[in-house]
Amino acid sequence: METKRNYVIDFDSTFTQVEALDVLGEISLAGAKDKDAKLAELKSLTDRGMEGKLAFRDSLRERLDILEAEEKHLEPLIENLKTRISKSFRRNEEFFRENRDNIYIMSNGFKEFIIPIVAELGVKAEHVFANDFVFDENRKIVGFNTENVLSSNNGKVKQLKSLDLKGDVYVIGDGYTDYEIKAAGLANKFYAFTENVERDKVTENADHITPSFDEFLYLNKMNKAISYPKNRIKVLLLENVHPDAVAIMKEEGYNVQTIPGALDEEELSEQIKDVHVLGIRSKTQLTKKVLENANRLMAVGAFCIGTNQIDLEACLDKGIAVFNAPYSNTRSVVELAIGEIIFLMRNLPDRIGEMHKGIWNKSANGSFEVRGKKLGIVGYGNIGAQLSVMAESIGFDVYYYDLVERLALGNATKCSSLDELLQTVDIVTFHVDGRKENKNIIGDHELSQMKDGSYLLNLSRGSVIDIEALHKHISSRKIKGAGVDVFPKEPKTNNEEFVSKLKGLPNVILTPHIGGSTEEAQENIGNFVPGKIIEYINTGGTTNSVNFPNLQLPRLEDAHRLIHIHHNKPGIIAHMNRILAANDINVVGQHLKTNETIGYVIIDINKEYDNDMIKELKGIEGTIRFRVLY
Repeated sequence: METKRNYVIDFDSTFTQVEALDVLGEISLAGAKDKDAKLAELKSLTDRGMEGKLAFRDSLRERLDILEAEEKHLEPLIENLKTRISKSFRRNEEFFRENRDNIYIMSNGFKEFIIPIVAELGVKAEHVFANDFVFDENRKIVGFNTENVLSSNNGKVKQLKSLDLKGDVYVIGDGYTDYEIKAAGLANKFYAFTENVERDKVTENADHITPSFDEFLYLNKMNKAISYPKNRIKVLLLENVHPDAVAIMKEEGYNVQTIPGALDEEELSEQIKDVHVLGIRSKTQLTKKVLENANRLMAVGAFCIGTNQIDLEACLDKGIAVFNAPYSNTRSVVELAIGEIIFLMRNLPDRIGEMHKGIWNKSANGSFEVRGKKLGIVGYGNIGAQLSVMAESIGFDVYYYDLVERLALGNATKCSSLDELLQTVDIVTFHVDGRKENKNIIGDHELSQMKDGSYLLNLSRGSVIDIEALHKHISSRKIKGAGVDVFPKEPKTNNEEFVSKLKGLPNVILTPHIGGSTEEAQENIGNFVPGKIIEYINTGGTTNSVNFPNLQLPRLEDAHRLIHIHHNKPGIIAHMNRILAANDINVVGQHLKTNETIGYVIIDINKEYDNDMIKELKGIEGTIRFRVLY
């Protein structure tokens, strides 16, 4: 006979994303002059109580004194909390309804607001064990019922003892008082729930750390709403990607690790061994050697525009999809380009430097307006095209050159060759990608073609311009000014020294690869890239992938989705269809796209299958990777 399972679940920061008394403080203290100070003190008392650093009853009494709350504040509190139920609990409502007879809410919070919230997921009111408010004659909250065992220190232990639950007991919570239940020998296991908050003293004492409720269900082999074990997906994010990216992936249920700086090849080779998703920016080099150690890697997110730091072919060979953010920082780069051009044409770098040294050099010599000047844009993609429009609006005559046929915007003039553009314009700015063909496209010959006294800007890739040649032509004053944001060799972290021959040259702006480094751009990137990776993992969709054939897929409805990545060779689809037919499988949808290297097949089927069929599909010659979505 199977042993009965009982589930004891905490409320604050476990069942809900927040501490209810903190939210009550936002409501009851609205308009108070010292609101911020009181809320900070309230949070401190909460954290100290949850970490076991302050006696619980003392913490509770002091928090209620700060709140100055009334009964009328409870209704808006309840409405707020209904929207703040933990996401992984909400998506697993079926579990709560199926197991409602064995689920107990054990909280040091208060029944008055807890019961209406847990009822949303079908938890019985009589299974809620929590404190009670005490009100005065004006319905102000003046304290708590001191006879309630949960108002006392070690109250959860005393309450659970009195219940005398039969069978196994699993405790899920975020606080030290939840761990005390296990420590008292009243629970089989304690699961530290870290979806909303993580407390070191709690996690170090837990049997398991559960970043989401999906993890708890997975560990206990129970039904779950998600079709893929997201809690088992390990994400490694490097180089200070935006906090939104971290939050989005954690919300999805992934295990997320962050490292502030870049890693070198050896370090990344070690770190990547059990990683499913890697997020990097421009400094991390994802080489073939690193990828040889990435046996679980499914997707790479480049939290920037360029992907030349990633060996895309090696990723393809291993069936790893790569996603970037091709448009997210366009505006930021364009604004910096316009600003630097104006600075250079007014000779501001030198004037600013002189002022800091106490030199007053008021002169119009060598200082020019941009109106009527000729701006040359090399690379007329997303950034180059937007720069063209913005530059024309402030008076530039715009010329551009691109290897790809591009439609001119506004009154821009297309040049037939790079030399033609360089000989024509007063300022040239580069916005090309980092492909091998673009390495040192500007060297001594090209710089010699430019007008005497012209200006140059490189906000694209460090490999585009020969630094030795640029140094020579700036030093000779052939080039009157330059703005450089990217370099052939860049420091991996902010602690490393920047070394360049361009340092100290006149009228030169040097910036540390910050063309797209605005808060707006990083926020855009931090929201865009995770969405594409999550879509790929959850549905197989590859929209905006840099290296995979692009497939936009419908939602999976009442079917199993088979995802097959293979080398692009004849006969594989026919082989797959023969296997499906031999197993009497009905195909409800099939999608195929190829590129020069791989074929990407999605097959939706509406029938249960056996493992032998899966082994056959995986065993097809040329298969790179195979997975199933439910």
